Amino acid sequence: MNGRYANFDWNQARAFLATVEEGSLSAAARALGSTQPTVSRQISALEQALDLVLFERVGRGLTLTSGGSKLVDQLRVMGEAAHQISLQAFGQTQRIDGTVCITASVGAAVLLPPVLKKLRESHPGICVHLAVSTAAKDLQRREADIALRHVEPDQPELLTREVTRQPVTSRLYVSPAYLDRFSRPLKKDDLSTADFLNFEDSDRLQRRLREIGLPIATENFKIVSDDWMIMCDFIRKGLGIGLLPETIGDHDPSLQRVPFEMPPVAVQTWITVHRELHTTPRIRVVYDLLCSELAD
Repeated sequence: MNGRYANFDWNQARAFLATVEEGSLSAAARALGSTQPTVSRQISALEQALDLVLFERVGRGLTLTSGGSKLVDQLRVMGEAAHQISLQAFGQTQRIDGTVCITASVGAAVLLPPVLKKLRESHPGICVHLAVSTAAKDLQRREADIALRHVEPDQPELLTREVTRQPVTSRLYVSPAYLDRFSRPLKKDDLSTADFLNFEDSDRLQRRLREIGLPIATENFKIVSDDWMIMCDFIRKGLGIGLLPETIGDHDPSLQRVPFEMPPVAVQTWITVHRELHTTPRIRVVYDLLCSELAD
């Protein structure tokens, strides 16, 4: 070795070990998924690198030399170490963790609990930061990783998939205390003096309420909020009547429906991610799961 460490390729050592364990070059080649000439060349290269004869060629057979025999146990230790390194590296590449920021409206966010439960079960290392907001966070500026939007984005750098197109029934909700201000049975004309809370543009909601025969004017809208939770709380505390998706209002025991139903409204939802971010494993996992679970 001339006082220096031998410089050899681990694949050469694998070829040597396989030949020892399998008993022949051809058997070693099959075990390694290689060819007999390649295995033979690798062993010759190892002998040259170690400056040591490992096999004696007797006819078509091979016999370990004493020097080769002394190396077998050490190389088996190296082989086990290489195997453990491969397993550890594979585990690290397969383990997906980190934070994924999802932005969604409240209407879209109520769809997420079963999806997030499944995500926790399949990828416990992923932490979801859910930003519930009416303002569309800018995916291009990395304000969020994934967005659930009710308007289809048209930027070419965004990867978008429509996942739901289902009727969502909106209803008017009120606290029992506020409803007690009116005579029973409640008539539509009675609500001409009622206070209404609104989450969206008042003109649009006025048109929808007039369609079902409620005599509503701009003066009825006393509070407008861009926060669903605040509006729910205001309705709960008797500040007026508000329009909520039934998926929210029906699950609040402190609210009750006003007995005038809104017609169903088709709500479309798009799941959007930046094309570059979609190649990130944790983001791709969350995006694909959302698409599969929320699809019609």
